[in-house]
Amino acid sequence: MNKWKSVLLPLMIAATVVTGCSGGGNDTSPQSNTQGSSTASPADSSKTEKTFTALLDNNATFPYSKSWPIWSWLKEKTGVTLEVQTPSGKLEESLNLAIASKAMPDLMYMPNRKESNKFGQQGALVDLMEYMDKMPNLTAWVKQYPQEAKAALSADGKMYMFPNQGFGETNRMIWLYRKDIFDKEGIQAPATYEELHTALKTLKAKYPDSYPLSIRYGQIPDEMNANMTVNYGTGEGAYYDFDKKEWLFGPTEDSYKEMVGMWKIFYDEGLIPPDFLSLQTKQWQDMVSTGKSFVTIDYISRIDFFNNAMQQENPEFNMQFMAPPAGIAGGKQLNPYFHYMEGGLTVASTSKNIDDVMSYMDFFYSEEGRTLSSWGVEGETYVKEGDTIKFKPEYNDVIEMRKQTGLQTSGTYTWIDFGAHLSLFSDNLKYAFEEATKYDPPMMQPRPAFTEKENEIIAITGQAIQKHRDESFAKFVTGSRKLADWDKYVEEMNNLGVDKLLATYREAYDRVQNIQLNGN
Repeated sequence: MNKWKSVLLPLMIAATVVTGCSGGGNDTSPQSNTQGSSTASPADSSKTEKTFTALLDNNATFPYSKSWPIWSWLKEKTGVTLEVQTPSGKLEESLNLAIASKAMPDLMYMPNRKESNKFGQQGALVDLMEYMDKMPNLTAWVKQYPQEAKAALSADGKMYMFPNQGFGETNRMIWLYRKDIFDKEGIQAPATYEELHTALKTLKAKYPDSYPLSIRYGQIPDEMNANMTVNYGTGEGAYYDFDKKEWLFGPTEDSYKEMVGMWKIFYDEGLIPPDFLSLQTKQWQDMVSTGKSFVTIDYISRIDFFNNAMQQENPEFNMQFMAPPAGIAGGKQLNPYFHYMEGGLTVASTSKNIDDVMSYMDFFYSEEGRTLSSWGVEGETYVKEGDTIKFKPEYNDVIEMRKQTGLQTSGTYTWIDFGAHLSLFSDNLKYAFEEATKYDPPMMQPRPAFTEKENEIIAITGQAIQKHRDESFAKFVTGSRKLADWDKYVEEMNNLGVDKLLATYREAYDRVQNIQLNGN
């Protein structure tokens, strides 16, 4: 079997915690033991040895290894051996090649739901809903987490990808600040954008060569837009208002205009870098690590990323979680909901082992499967102290743990106890996770699945709207277009098809909401 060259997914470059996303990490305590799914699996009783082929993603930080103990643990519990292939280049290219050749492996890891829905509707993937009678644990999981299950459905109400939960906690984005600098200068952590503005001005006066607030907008603009707009009670594009029960478009709202106005003030007063719109990861990292910037927005793991590196030279360096500032009077302090996972495993329609594959995958939705996928094996990787699970002392770093065991790598999990990751984090990072959950939106923004025709509207109309939004945002902030032109800008956006875009989201959302899962 050829082992194809590994590739690195870029979402969390150089972070201490690898990216994943899931529909919600509801359990974040190491001792948690969620009730709901059964602890038995059909695979437990038979353990007849079987071999399935699998195309899995690969990560350069912990490249696939046939010798990882996770494979022997899974075989012991299920009787299954995976004959693994990994991409020689981009995962999408390998998937396209495998599907076009009709020589698909039994299991394939898809990077996102859009891809799995596309291939599923083309007939290349199995609809998991047709095999629920063979998956009692997944059936119980669906009943326990109906919203996460619905998020895994395609536009035609089918489920082509096994749903994931828990791992997406690593994708949390938060505000961070140099607590040591704030304490030194007697500055309180801001609770509003007005207070943030005052704090940034004070820092600029104390450190004239600095740009107190910096974000890597040029690297991840969509994420940054979401972090800015949620503070102002609006959205970076089409978003669902749960109070009004309707889809709205953020970039034409007055609150969005207020947000743009504040960032223009930051720009005009030199509180953000003049090239902030194109700032890349390396530039941003250098600014933060050299004391040229003191407040930022990024993935939560950046706390340890910066502290672990910088405290070796400067023990006082202290990057900490900062509560998100409210942008409007009486507004809520919220962070966007990014902690879900888009990728997952799918089953090829050409597989000759579909029933057995379903039985194997059902194991991952049992409590036993969740514990194995998250912690490994008692006595080998973890110990129990009462009801609390702890990794053995030799496993004291998440990345190294995954390198050594293969735990929580592509193809080895679906349902994760995030407490396993959390138990290996620093006290600062544990505190940040504990605090961050207090600023989650009340409801996760819907991610409706689109039909082929709807995807075409998103690709053409949606992209044109987004392009004009981004160009206009840059012009308004830098001053090349006056905010007095706002009404004209709104008219321009509407003429590009905002109503058509909202109607597309509305129809897709309503369609999914009307789907009944197992009688629920």
